[in-house]
Amino acid sequence: MTTATSSMTRRKVQVKFNFERYAFLFMRMSGLILLILAVGHMMIQHVLNSSGNLTLIFVAEQWNSWGWKAYDIFLLLFAIPHGLNGLRNVLEDYIHNPGLMKTINIILAIFVVATVIWAAIGISLFDPEAARQAAQGLPG
Repeated sequence: MTTATSSMTRRKVQVKFNFERYAFLFMRMSGLILLILAVGHMMIQHVLNSSGNLTLIFVAEQWNSWGWKAYDIFLLLFAIPHGLNGLRNVLEDYIHNPGLMKTINIILAIFVVATVIWAAIGISLFDPEAARQAAQGLPG
């Protein structure tokens, strides 16, 4: 009796870099991280503290600590790219010209990088003492 053996050939397929796959994964991961950060922010700023106490002096006291600065920088670091990636996905549904979409993607990428860097510098260089002095000159 002869036995038939089926030998299947296996072929490795090289997977190319696929931006859309990584953008999809980024949206899911950043969404989870943003959920934690945003809920934490809302609890700390608006539930544990009264919204009436949310003044320049309150922010200056919080940003006197690098922990709070890092928290807000991480919130921005995930929120800005997450939101603009969502905008990019919506625009791709309506704009079917590949050249125009590539230009929009480049503009959005430059905007994300510039905004994140600008915001991180602004938060990290915030001077609480100058804010306290400025708040003393405010009416009310």
